[in-house]
Amino acid sequence: MAMGKRIGVYGGTFDPPHLMHLLIAEEALEACGLDEVWFLPTYQPPHVQEKHARASAEERADMVGLAIEENDRFKLCRLELERKGKSYTVDTICLLNERYPDDSFYFILGADMVDDLPTWHKVGKLSELTSFIAFNRPGYPESHPDFADVQYIEMPLVDLSSSFLRERLKMGRSCRYFLCDAVINYIKERGLYAN
Repeated sequence: MAMGKRIGVYGGTFDPPHLMHLLIAEEALEACGLDEVWFLPTYQPPHVQEKHARASAEERADMVGLAIEENDRFKLCRLELERKGKSYTVDTICLLNERYPDDSFYFILGADMVDDLPTWHKVGKLSELTSFIAFNRPGYPESHPDFADVQYIEMPLVDLSSSFLRERLKMGRSCRYFLCDAVINYIKERGLYAN
């Protein structure tokens, strides 16, 4: 019987997807012995109220697809986009486990989110279904909640965020070396993030 895959699930708004997202996914592959990382653009993340995505869900998925197209171990997972509405991680992981019962899923998140885990919807059930891979973030020390298995991966502490890039794009400034060229071209063609 064939062994299932070890799959990292990397959820986010990816608005836009930048090179740190790719570096984090690559490091998770290497450091945690994953077979693949599935990028999971959220349709409407439950923990983001005041921040609204500037690009549509489909545009964000398109940009993720462009950003990851050269790495055959990175996949675009449209599960939350297909479901629409608010998506809870526990529901997504349940669905992935149902669809791919032979595979193991590891949820990738920032160290800043680990402290918020106790507030997540059905986190007890989620912790039974998946382990967490956390990447360090500037200003957030490692924390190890007793209800969850969290493995940390070391990343260079570069505080690069999509909101920083949206601001640069709005001001007409270059995002070269922050974003893949294909993503930059897509943004320009569609006039995303402009005033």
